[in-house]
Amino acid sequence: MFESISQQVIQRAQSLARAQGFSVCISVVDDAGLLRGFLRMDDAVPGAIDVSFKKARTAALFRTDSIEIGAAAQPGGAIYTLEATNGGLISFGGGITLQDGQGKVIGAVGVAGATVEADQDIALKAAGRS
Repeated sequence: MFESISQQVIQRAQSLARAQGFSVCISVVDDAGLLRGFLRMDDAVPGAIDVSFKKARTAALFRTDSIEIGAAAQPGGAIYTLEATNGGLISFGGGITLQDGQGKVIGAVGVAGATVEADQDIALKAAGRS
């Protein structure tokens, strides 16, 4: 079942990115933060590979979108230095939780390679949340 969800999320993100003129990397992880699906679009920058994975992993591990974690992870914030845990996390836009019909987090998608705002928008829509 999650295999099908991963493929659908990646296809939606790819379509959205292409329509906006972006080449991005798209990572889908399960609820444990383990990679279940990945796509690097043609011409996506290589650095976005790791960023997309870490955005998705951050959202899955903490059951919260990466952008929401970012506010508290700033210098002086309650969870400052959180990004240094769990092998490296990313706390800015583009990591979105995937939820089942009851709202339980079952994984996450991470999009990287466009602007942070576009990454966030693409990931939200790919997750069916916007």
